[in-house]
Amino acid sequence: MTEPTAIGKGLAVSSRRRFLREASALVGGVVVANGLPSSAASAATENTNNLPPSVPEWMKTPGAPMGSQLYGAPSPFEKDVIKNISKDLPQYLSASGRTPLQDLDGIITPNGLFYERHHGGVPSIDPAQHRLMLHGLVDRPLIFTMDDLRRFPSQSRIHFLECSGNPAYTKPFGKTASDLVGLLSCAEWTGVSLKLVLQEAGLQAGAKWVVAEGADAAALTRSIPIEKCLDDAMLAYSQNGERLRPQQGYPLRLLLPGFEGNMNVKWLRRLHVTAEPAYSREETSKYTDLMPDGTSREFTFYMEAKSIITKPSGGQRLTTPGFHEITGIAWSGHGKIKRVDVSVDDGKSWQEAQLQEPILTRALTRFRLPWHWDGQPAVIQSRAIDETGYVQPTLAELLGARGENSFYHNNAIWPWRIASDGEVTNAAA
Repeated sequence: MTEPTAIGKGLAVSSRRRFLREASALVGGVVVANGLPSSAASAATENTNNLPPSVPEWMKTPGAPMGSQLYGAPSPFEKDVIKNISKDLPQYLSASGRTPLQDLDGIITPNGLFYERHHGGVPSIDPAQHRLMLHGLVDRPLIFTMDDLRRFPSQSRIHFLECSGNPAYTKPFGKTASDLVGLLSCAEWTGVSLKLVLQEAGLQAGAKWVVAEGADAAALTRSIPIEKCLDDAMLAYSQNGERLRPQQGYPLRLLLPGFEGNMNVKWLRRLHVTAEPAYSREETSKYTDLMPDGTSREFTFYMEAKSIITKPSGGQRLTTPGFHEITGIAWSGHGKIKRVDVSVDDGKSWQEAQLQEPILTRALTRFRLPWHWDGQPAVIQSRAIDETGYVQPTLAELLGARGENSFYHNNAIWPWRIASDGEVTNAAA
């Protein structure tokens, strides 16, 4: 790893106490008459009656009763934290909505902000009438109701899901973290081990693939290698403690940790155990990688190690020089994140960020680095290294290996440019 710059050495993780002490001194040095730092004061001038030492208006009367919301909703002051849905694309049958990554903390994505990708609209399925058929190279073909599946021993695990087209290789690239890699989310999933269900049916000799089919109008179909089915695959019926939402596959979806999102078939209705893959539309004309020589890479299931800084990031602004925390997320379909390096000088040098616990396999990992911004233009970026030793590449390295005709599996480093006025923009745009 490249040696940190002089600034970086003073802000290494081991100097965290110094950072906090100096940051406190900084805040104390810019306190103004109304008791707030100058940057906060300018944002709070609309009603100074609510600022210390005054008693704010919301303390003077009782709040809303609990029964006014049968299903909890965010504060109205967070009304702008919503899914990023493009106005330039038709949003009916084949549609997508992105997670506002730059507005979130931690690693868990709220269900209402989880990214969406649909190929035939969102079906409305009565769980009492939904069935999962398991047939093919099995000893006992079976049909399960949802009640049948919930009788199996359950498990809950935290994993990310990411669309393999997140983002494409071609310009124009997005302005925000959500524009770039917002087809990514992470949740705690609850369901049944697929291995357990396959064992119930009894696999026959020659069973090499499981072809999964969804109950949407597109009948989306993907072929899953049997090794994955017998490893960590899950039949999920709950997400973050509640039943799946219709956009996420209610009442049942396939979960394949670390595999490209399209393979995690939603509204799952059929599992066909076979000796060969189906070569369906979604694994031939789509979700293959066109190479410079005209050939295509097929069955590129795994999502490679990746990271992005979410704060500061595109669309945001640093209001004042001084101490700031650089934070973001990293993930890998091959296991745990081992390290995240951050550069504040356009890749000339790198320093190791602190990883926030828990560090889980095939889940988002939050990283943090204290930084002193001197008010001069800067380019910041992050690179992830997973437990296999794989290092997140630059966009130039990916284009050199795959050419410009490829569309899927872009896991490049994304740099942010910070101008002298604090405006943050995409440095690769």
